[in-house]
Amino acid sequence: MKTLVSDAVAEALRNGRGEAIRLHVAACTERMAPLFVGLRAGVPGREADLDFYAESVRDLWYADRPLADAAARVRRLERFPELQPSEEGITDVAETYAFFAALCLRYALSAHGSGDADEAVSCGHAALTAMGMLDQNVPGARFIAEEQRLQSLSLSGDASGLWDASVTSGRERFRAVWGCLPR
Repeated sequence: MKTLVSDAVAEALRNGRGEAIRLHVAACTERMAPLFVGLRAGVPGREADLDFYAESVRDLWYADRPLADAAARVRRLERFPELQPSEEGITDVAETYAFFAALCLRYALSAHGSGDADEAVSCGHAALTAMGMLDQNVPGARFIAEEQRLQSLSLSGDASGLWDASVTSGRERFRAVWGCLPR
């Protein structure tokens, strides 16, 4: 399967060790987190899901060791409504971006726990797909280019600079998606 992840990033992940994979998925998920948290905040009955999502993103940044409970977290996340099949599909703006944020976390947790580079590539692909859609919906946006740049930066090993850039980027994404929501 061809992904949107650059060949250089995919190759580096496949040739890298566990810590590089874990840093990459932590950063991708950090950038997607404001979409899930922001779009699901205030939805009745989702408080525990929001806490779980935020805790999981935080724990992904412990890149020096794999998450011992990653498989259990994946199973819990797969029960989220965003990852449940639906005959109608996803047509709502908020539903679309919450889906991609949940999908990104799903791949990140799996990659973090297993060190599987293909799961890390899928995590990056989910983020890039969402940003490509956002570029199509926001005139003049360049979110996919920024995501590609940050995915390359994730291979540098500088966790603090990457975290700062990811937090800033995630906030910008949320503001852009929020602006696309019907009023």
